[in-house]
Amino acid sequence: MLVAAAVCPCPPLLVPEVAAGAAPELDAARAACADALGVLAAARPGRLVVAGPVDGAGVETHPQGTSGSFRGFGVDLDVRLGAAEGADTERRLPYSLAVAAWLLERTGWSDAPLEGLGVGVSYPPVLCARTGKEIAARDERVALLVMGDASACRTLKAPGYLDERAAPFDAEVARALGAADVAALSTLDTGLAHELKVSGRAPWQVLAGAADGAALGGSLLYEDAPYGVGYVVAAWS
Repeated sequence: MLVAAAVCPCPPLLVPEVAAGAAPELDAARAACADALGVLAAARPGRLVVAGPVDGAGVETHPQGTSGSFRGFGVDLDVRLGAAEGADTERRLPYSLAVAAWLLERTGWSDAPLEGLGVGVSYPPVLCARTGKEIAARDERVALLVMGDASACRTLKAPGYLDERAAPFDAEVARALGAADVAALSTLDTGLAHELKVSGRAPWQVLAGAADGAALGGSLLYEDAPYGVGYVVAAWS
C-alpha cells in the first residue's frame, strides 16, 4: 500500500547547472523538494516509484539504474535513477525523470529500490487510477515521487502566454495536493489541463489512484509561478 508521496515540479531549471545565472530564483523550490523527499525517507518504504510526464497517451517503464542527461541544454551533466545494477545502457530517462534522478542524487537517496514510470500527458484518468492502484499493490510499503508542473499560462511571458483560467486552476491543484484530496485530483478537468499546458495532470491522477483508501494526510510545502509556470511541492504521509 502507499505509505508516503512527494510531489515536485519537473523543469530542468531546477538543476542549477541548467539554470546557470538564474539558479537562485528556484532555491526555495529546491529546498522544498528536499524536504518532501525527507518525508519519503522517513516513511521507510520498501519500494519507491518515480512517476513523471512524457509525451503521448501511454506509459513507459524505466528500471533502476537508467541514465539521463542534461546535455540537450548545453550542460555536461549526467544522472542515474538509483544504483546502476542491471541498468539498460541503451535507455535514457525523459527529462521529468532525469530531474527526479537529480533530486534523488542530491539528497543521497538509498532508502529503497526504485523504478521510473513515464506517464503520457494524455493518459486517460481511468487508466491513471488503475495504474496507481497497481503501483500501490507492488509492496507492503510503497512510496511515490510524483513529478509534474501546473499551468504554463500564468503570465504574458509564460510558455503558453497569459490565460486567466490558469491561476484558479493552479490554486485548486495546490489546495488538492496540499490536502491530499484524492477525489479532487481524480476529477481534474483533462481538457482544461491540456489547454493550460499542465504536464502534471496524469501523474497526479496516478498518485490519486495509488492513495485511494490509504488515508494519507498532505502538506503544501511550496507554490509559486516563476517564469509564468505553476510549480507545486507537497508531501503526503
